[in-house]
Amino acid sequence: MDSEQASRGPNPHILSPDEWKLEQGLEPDRLRLRNQSDLKIPLDTPNLASKNEAELRADAASDDDTFVVKDERPGWKGYVEWEDYPVKKAKAHQRFTRYKFPPPPEFQLEPVPGTNPVLEGVRWKLWHKAIGGDLTNVPEDSWEIVLKEKHPDMLHLLQFPYNGEPPKSLLTQEPITPNELHFARNHGGIPEIDAEAFDLRLDGLVNEPKTLTLADLQNEALFPRVSKLVTIQCSGTRRLEQISVYAGEGDEMINAPWAEGAIGTAKWTGVSLKKVIKYCGGLKDGTKHLELYGAETYFKGGECMNYVVSVPWSKVKANEVLLAWEMNDKPLPKIHGFPLRAVVMGYIGARSVKWLYRIKALEYPSRAPVQSKEYLYFQQQQGKHNQLPTMGIQIQEMPVSSAIMTPWNKEVVVHNGKIECTGWAYSGGGRWPERVELSADGGNVWYAVPLENMSSKHKFTWRTWRASVPCDHEGWTELLVRCWDNSLNTQPIAVRDSWNWGLHVTSSCHRVKVYSVNASRAATRARLEEFARREESFLPITRPTEFQTMSMDEYEKRWAAMEPRDVD
Repeated sequence: MDSEQASRGPNPHILSPDEWKLEQGLEPDRLRLRNQSDLKIPLDTPNLASKNEAELRADAASDDDTFVVKDERPGWKGYVEWEDYPVKKAKAHQRFTRYKFPPPPEFQLEPVPGTNPVLEGVRWKLWHKAIGGDLTNVPEDSWEIVLKEKHPDMLHLLQFPYNGEPPKSLLTQEPITPNELHFARNHGGIPEIDAEAFDLRLDGLVNEPKTLTLADLQNEALFPRVSKLVTIQCSGTRRLEQISVYAGEGDEMINAPWAEGAIGTAKWTGVSLKKVIKYCGGLKDGTKHLELYGAETYFKGGECMNYVVSVPWSKVKANEVLLAWEMNDKPLPKIHGFPLRAVVMGYIGARSVKWLYRIKALEYPSRAPVQSKEYLYFQQQQGKHNQLPTMGIQIQEMPVSSAIMTPWNKEVVVHNGKIECTGWAYSGGGRWPERVELSADGGNVWYAVPLENMSSKHKFTWRTWRASVPCDHEGWTELLVRCWDNSLNTQPIAVRDSWNWGLHVTSSCHRVKVYSVNASRAATRARLEEFARREESFLPITRPTEFQTMSMDEYEKRWAAMEPRDVD
């Protein structure tokens, strides 16, 4: 096939029924590669299983039939220890090699499914069932917890591992997010751990390694109790905007299509990790990082592991890492890490490890895959063809960001010269929103949100806001919001400016296209009243008006008062 014709179907001389859609890029998932190089590029679909099943490989070697995964400890349901047992990891990998698993679903080049949950997480469920044993029913058990603990109006982006955000209408109703509406971004199943059976292990380059119970941590004679308002934001917040411009890496769990709700603010109660380290005699010379272990089972590249990341000792030393057992004055919900989790202030949410059971002091950042190979911010020219983990910046502090909650994208807004808007603004790293600005003309003229219309200022939290932005013009327009933090950092204007292959950290100005109808204009008001009088729906706006907007008598009268159409 000629390379210039490679985007068409198998026979370049016969049009397919949807040729027009293909030519216009409306079905990009079906486009073929246009190869203008001198290389042969493999295009055949890998030999993977069908959409919803794992298949035993014809050439599969048998694994160890005596290998059965069991819950690690009494009172710790859904927790399997992988990091201490390399032989167990190797046996799990061998079991994986027996199967062909379905590929990740396409949700960027194809339309995002109109379902709730949006994506199911078939592969992740099958991985648990392939390993078997006490991991078999983890997907079903976790979903039951979601339904019990989360608000019925939650938007479920991924059923398993659970990823969910609240709807815009509920996200910013209060500056502090209710537990049942706080977004949840899980990387595995939800362990169920009894508080009485729980303990936390501290080891590595710790002068006096210890194992502490939850009662030890809650003993105020040993550790001063701390309560802190902290916003946690996922690096995938507003990812849908990046996807709408250019597709990127498409793992349904790593890169779920988050909208503006992957952020929430809560009052967290616990103890500063710095105080716990001091209780353990401090750290040995050369210690630079603390590795945090979560009890869930995580999968990467055919390997089983626990969820492991790290934070710098300098962050802990500043009392900016909390070991929390309460969320908004209530015990942690299971879905948010009961009985203990980390809250890393101002950092990407992925560092705030849930179901925290171990902390290990290291000389260097964790080499675990989540820290070393994920949550990386690549330069725009790095992608599937050339990326290496060392080319990406490990995301830690979150940049300044903001979002419009109302109105919604592509809504028709009838107003009296001002459009009412609500939203949130946030900056990580201990910075805070100092000013929020709105534009109703695509970013040419900006108006500041009045300070009295913003929630209170705190070092590690967002600020919710409401404001009216002047909008005299009509027709399609674009609302923008941007935030200035206390260090005078602000947001890039265009989505493209923050696009990256991993689709992380959409820090550009949030844009919402609306159809402006200014009822303060006499002609517009009269037309709207006529729609009402004739009982004709104003929506959809793309439908032509059914009644005549001008009689021929009015037309002739107006024409007589106008200059000639053509000039002699």
